[in-house]
Amino acid sequence: MKKFLYLFRGGDARMAEMSPEEVQAEMAEWGKWMQSLAEKGQLIDGLPLKAEGMQVSKGGQLVTDGPFAEGAEIVGGYLMVNATDMNQAVELSKGCPILNAEDGNIEVREIASM
Repeated sequence: MKKFLYLFRGGDARMAEMSPEEVQAEMAEWGKWMQSLAEKGQLIDGLPLKAEGMQVSKGGQLVTDGPFAEGAEIVGGYLMVNATDMNQAVELSKGCPILNAEDGNIEVREIASM
């Protein structure tokens, strides 16, 4: 098995418009999807990310508030999964609830061995 990283982007506007009950239902859908991956031994780890952060550059000499990407480009969370290849990793990602948002997308990247 190879390891893959899912980077989640978008969906913030949709979530902001939801009632507390709708947010709870959406989170339940995420839970079901992640549980199905876990039951198949494919879920490694994953968590949402807070919106605020810092950027470090210039050899560690410059620290600024960030991220500075457009809203739809900000990584909102990540998941690490086991899959046989990129095709399987992509297929597994298609069950993710973020894809229900018009601007929701998942970047699928294989984690390289070092």
